[in-house]
This record gives sequence, structure tokens and C-alpha cells, in this order.
Amino acid sequence: MKGPSLGRRFHFLWASAGLSNLADGVLLVGVPLLAVSLTRSPLLVSLVSAAATLPWLLLALPAGALADRHDRRAIMVWAAWARTVTLAGAAIAAWLGVLSLPLLIAAVLLAGAGEVFADTSAQSVLPMTVGRDRLAAANGRLTAAQTLGNHFLGAPLAGVLAGLAASLVFGTVAVLYAVSALLLLGMRGRFKVEQATRGGLGGDIRDGLRHLGRDTALRGLAAFTGVSNLANGAYFAVFVLWVVGAQSRVGLTPGTYGLLATTLAVGAVLGSVLAAPLAALAGETRVLGTVTLANAALLLVPMLAPVPWAVFVAAAGLGAANSITNVIAVSLRQRLIPEDLLGRVNAACRLIGTGAMPVGAALAGTLGATAGIEAVFWAAAVLCAVAAIIVFHQVRTAAQPPEPHPANAAPGPRP
Repeated sequence: MKGPSLGRRFHFLWASAGLSNLADGVLLVGVPLLAVSLTRSPLLVSLVSAAATLPWLLLALPAGALADRHDRRAIMVWAAWARTVTLAGAAIAAWLGVLSLPLLIAAVLLAGAGEVFADTSAQSVLPMTVGRDRLAAANGRLTAAQTLGNHFLGAPLAGVLAGLAASLVFGTVAVLYAVSALLLLGMRGRFKVEQATRGGLGGDIRDGLRHLGRDTALRGLAAFTGVSNLANGAYFAVFVLWVVGAQSRVGLTPGTYGLLATTLAVGAVLGSVLAAPLAALAGETRVLGTVTLANAALLLVPMLAPVPWAVFVAAAGLGAANSITNVIAVSLRQRLIPEDLLGRVNAACRLIGTGAMPVGAALAGTLGATAGIEAVFWAAAVLCAVAAIIVFHQVRTAAQPPEPHPANAAPGPRP
């Protein structure tokens, strides 16, 4: 049976997220292309990539605290405008022929900082936009928009724009962020949590971390995200060495590898559509744990059956599994966290999940060099199995929204 409409506010949020993720997709592919046109140093090019994720490690917790202090939609609007101005400046620099590697890194850092504030507030504003019983459906649509923007549309558009002019890459992204900010203005209502008492920013952050540490289910979800991201970060750090090239076990060409990435994205879109119906049919915890176990088995397919058709099937399955677990885990988290703590606890969980990926990649490089890529694949599968055990033993589903934080009101948006 079709559920109730997600509402006008959500559709403005969804449209804004779609354009914002398209901009993110253009940057994801366009910035490395521009970097290699400025330098051939692997170290310097890697600094550009690191600049995109560094703001998450530095700003996630303050961004979460601010999301609980101020209007969450307003933060998203200001973050979009900040990214618009930053990338418009980079476009002008490229057009004038003065774009340098330090300037490129600075632009990526500032854009990444905007992403931290925008994404943290977006995850916290969603439960104020749709009913908590519709969170899985809403997160599924947002995940589909993210996959389409980042992988299907953004990547090829970036290739075309980078081939024409660097200024077009930044200019297009600036326009997309500007339109996404305008769409957010269509979300009528007030998206600020009223708090009776308020300490300093550091105290707010400590409150969020304390709540995460005390709640068994939330602590389990954070551990699940960290362990599974550690596994997948390690796996995909060396995956290309296993499947691409004449000396690899699978022997794909670079062009065929591009098709494999598209297959992964197709699976992700399918998973985002299936997540809510599966959760409603079998229960969120059961689906989350079972799909994670399936993910563990799929990680071994390229090693046990190193032939192209099997690798493509596994890629589609991995894309679907990752999307399903992401939608359900985020929806659970949004329902379990009191509304006035959403920003802080969400940010802490994102910090754990995001921080685990580069750690996994670094460990994969060390383990792969000493014990071989097969050891990385086995270790990733075992870690995914551990993540499933965490779900089954620590995570509970919550059919009802949590009680408000003591002494604080937690109203929804007011017209």
C-alpha cells in the first residue's frame, strides 16, 4: 500500500538535495582532473583529495552543535551560498588564468567545510520535515538523488566541462549550489529546536557525545557504521588492483572498469528504492543485519570467482547492500535521537563513519603489501560479519519517537 505523501516541504528539500549532489558529483570528478593539469606529483594531487574530506574531521562536531542551536534550514541555505561564492571566485580565477594548486586546495577546503554544515543540518532537519514513520521512504529518495547526482550525471558532466575550460567546472557548480539554496527557501516553516537552557558550544558537544555513549542502540549503530565503513574503505582501496589490467586476476580494461562503477551505482539506486519496503516487511534490524551478512559474502566473489560476469553481479549487489544499510541506519538514528540532540549526535556518528574510511584504506595498503590483496578481501568480509553481529546484539528498532531531552521543548516546524 502506498504511504502518505511526503509533503511539499520534503519535495523542496529533495529537489535542493538533487542539485547539490549533482554539484558534488561534478566536483568529485572535475577537481582531480584539474589537479593533474596543474601538477603531476602524486603527493600534491593526493593533498587535493584529502582537502575534500579534512573538514569532516575538523568541523563535524561543531557543525552538529550549531545545528541544534540555530534554524537548520537557515544553516543549509547559508552553507549553499558560501559554496556558491567560493566556487564562483575559483571560476573567475580560472577564467583569468591565475588558478594555482594552492588556490585549488583552498577552494576545495572551503567547499568541503560548507558540505559539513549543509549535510549535518540536512540529516537533522529531515525528521522535522516528514513524519518519523516516513523517514525510510524519505531517506531512500534522498539516497537515490545522491547516487544519481554523484555517479550518473555529475561524473560525465565533469568530464565534458573539464575538457572545455576549468572555469566552466567551477562556474557550473556555483550555479547549481545557488539554485539549491533558492529551492530551500520553499520549505515553509521554522526548523529550530527551542532549548530552555544552553551552555557553551563545548558543553553542547559533550552533551551529544555523552548521549551517544549512554544509549546502547545508538552506540551500536555508530559502531556498526564505523566497522562496515572500515571494511568497505579497505576493500575498495585495493579493489582496482585486483580487477583492472593485464596483470590483475580479473583483467578488466579501464573502460570496462567504468562500466563496473556504473553497475555499482545502478545497484545503489535499486537499494535506495527497496530499503523502505524491505524494512516494513521484515523489520529494520533484521534487514540491516541480514543485508550486511550478504555484503560480507559479496566481497569475496571477485576472489572466489575472478571472472567479469561474476564481478559485475557482485558489484550490483554491493551497491544495493550499501544503499539499503545506509538508508535504514540513518532512518533508525534519526528516530532514536531526541530532536534537540539530532545535530550533535548525528555529527558524532558521521565523524566515526567518515573517519573509518581513510583508516581502512591505509590499513589495506599495509596489509595488501605484506600479505596480499586476498588477505584484505578476507579481512573486509570478516569485519562486515562483525558489523552484522553488532546489529543483531546491540541495535534495537524504535517504533515510537524518543522522548524530548529533559527540560527542553522539541517542537516540529511551525508554519
